[in-house]
Amino acid sequence: MEKIVYYLKIWLMMSKNAFLIWFAQSKLLTLFLMGKVLRFGFFITFLYFLLKGTDRLAGYDTNQAIFFFLTFNVIDVLAQFFFREVYRFRSLIVSGDFDLILTKPMSALFRSLMGGADVVDLVTIPPLLIAVFYVGRMLNPDFLHLIFYILLLFNGLLIAAAFHIAVLSLGIITLEIDHTIMIYRDLTNLGRFPIDIYKEPLKGILTYFLPIGVMITLPAKALMGLVSLPGVLWSLGLGVAVIVLSIKFWNFALTKYTSASS
Repeated sequence: MEKIVYYLKIWLMMSKNAFLIWFAQSKLLTLFLMGKVLRFGFFITFLYFLLKGTDRLAGYDTNQAIFFFLTFNVIDVLAQFFFREVYRFRSLIVSGDFDLILTKPMSALFRSLMGGADVVDLVTIPPLLIAVFYVGRMLNPDFLHLIFYILLLFNGLLIAAAFHIAVLSLGIITLEIDHTIMIYRDLTNLGRFPIDIYKEPLKGILTYFLPIGVMITLPAKALMGLVSLPGVLWSLGLGVAVIVLSIKFWNFALTKYTSASS
C-alpha cells in the first residue's frame, strides 16, 4: 500500500508539471482542444448519417453503433491521458536522458509509461463519460451487464497499457517510437466500429492476435447483454496475459539498451 501511495504522489507531481507546461501555452492548448472536439463531432455526424441511410450496422441499431464509438473513445482517451509520456520517450533514448531515469529510485517503466498526464484529454474525459452514460442508459442494461462493462473497460485499458509498453520496448531496441505508436493508433481506430463488420481472417486477427476486439468491442457488447460470464473471464485472463508478456518484453529490451555513457 505504501508503494502505491508513493507512486501516486510521484504521478501527481509529474502530471502537475505537465499541466503547467500546457497552461503556459494557452493558445496551443485551445487549438488542440478545438481540434479534438471537431474531430469527435465530425465522426459522430458521419456515423449518424451513415446509419440514417441503412438503419443498421452489422446488425446493430443507431444507439448501439454510437455506443461502440463512445466506448472506443473512452479507452482511447484514457490511454492517451495516462500514457502520454510514451509519445515523448524517443527523445529520452536519443539524448541519453534515459540513463538518468534508470538511476532514479523508481521504476523506469513507470516513469516512461506514466511520466505525466495529458491536460487536453483531462478536459475531454468528463463530457465523454456523460455521453457514455446518456447513450448507455438508452440500451437498458441490467446491473450485471453494467458490472461486466466496467470490468471489461478496465481490461481494455490494461491491454492498451500492454500495447504502450511494447512500443516503449521497441523504442529501446530500434530507437523508433513515432511510427510505431502511430501504427498502434491506426490499429485501434479499427475498433471505432464493432469488429463484426470485418470479414475473416481480419476479424479473427483483431480478436485473438491483436486483441482490439477484446479491448474495445467486447465491453460495449457486454453492456448490451451479448457477453456471458465465461467470455468476461476469458477476456480478463487475456488482459492479464498480454500485460505480463509486455512487461517481460520490456525487461528483455532493457538488456539490449546501450547507455549514452557506454
